[in-house]
Amino acid sequence: MSVYIIADIEIKDEAAYREYQALVPATIEMYGGKYLVRGGEATVVEGDWATNRVVVLEFPDAETAQRWATSPEYAPVAEIRHRAANSKAIIVEGV
Repeated sequence: MSVYIIADIEIKDEAAYREYQALVPATIEMYGGKYLVRGGEATVVEGDWATNRVVVLEFPDAETAQRWATSPEYAPVAEIRHRAANSKAIIVEGV
């Protein structure tokens, strides 16, 4: 069953985040993942969610998503993101 990583990202360093954006897609693809949402306009329709940059990734299953998130290929790229942004992310199962 597909799973989705949903992230809300507050960018602190635009230049460093652009570096992250250039490097991360290859790591996602290595683990069978793909972007469904990569930024773009977000409109709150209910509640008081103060969104920043929203990203949604799809992976074949939770195990693969976890393997990507903790992979040696992604680790140095994730470090760039940690310096460039504050992030919140969840993995959620599809239906």
